[in-house]
Amino acid sequence: MGEVGDASQRLRDALGAAEVVAAEDTRRTKALAKALGVEIAGRVVSFYDHVEAARIPMLLEEIEAGRTVLLVTDAGMPSVSDPGYRMVAACVERNLPVTCLPGPSAVTTALALSGLPMERFCFDGFAPRKGGQRRQWLGTLAAEPRAVVFFEAPHRLADCLADAVEVLGPDRRAAVCRELTKTYEEVVRGTLAELAAWAVDGARGEITVVLEGAQPVSVEPADLVDRVEALVAKGMRLKDACAEIAASTGASRRELYDAVLTARAN
Repeated sequence: MGEVGDASQRLRDALGAAEVVAAEDTRRTKALAKALGVEIAGRVVSFYDHVEAARIPMLLEEIEAGRTVLLVTDAGMPSVSDPGYRMVAACVERNLPVTCLPGPSAVTTALALSGLPMERFCFDGFAPRKGGQRRQWLGTLAAEPRAVVFFEAPHRLADCLADAVEVLGPDRRAAVCRELTKTYEEVVRGTLAELAAWAVDGARGEITVVLEGAQPVSVEPADLVDRVEALVAKGMRLKDACAEIAASTGASRRELYDAVLTARAN
């Protein structure tokens, strides 16, 4: 639960008036209502990942009967890496009215507090859990010109930042934001190397990371041929090797492929 003062009057009114409150965690939602001085008059039902699909038909019936269903999640905007997307999609499919009560968002709050250029940004959900998949994912961000926002679990943050140093380089700037809009909000800014060293001691709470967009660089395909051939020597297909190096450098995959063939011909 975040800062109570951030709750809008629309949310307070909806909590008190909704006939059904679908809550990711019923205890936290009831605690939120108590903190807001609101009495929930409607029926409170659980609505978390493992029961989401089973609950949707019942909630749709409630809406079709003319009742208001309020969907509440714990530590994030519903449907943004939280339960809710399937419910919204089901309402849209049946042409049922659906709206959003705007509130605090870790994504936009992190961007505003990062101190990084973020006129253009993309949101990438949670970082992959496994190391190999995570490093591959980071490779796709190597040439991404937009700021990138993503979530990470606190117990995986140190490994994620260490991988980022390896894949993206130590000097790329970033910001690690924890417990945004909550009592113990903290933002740590620096290079990936500095943040990786900081994270070794551990972090707690909900983590949002903002990664600086890549600076445009001019890369000559001919200068990357050796890197492609090194991957080919390890068993990778030429096209796949070109795609991987192109993704991490911003080079044209087609031009890089042609440069390798030219080098081989010579």
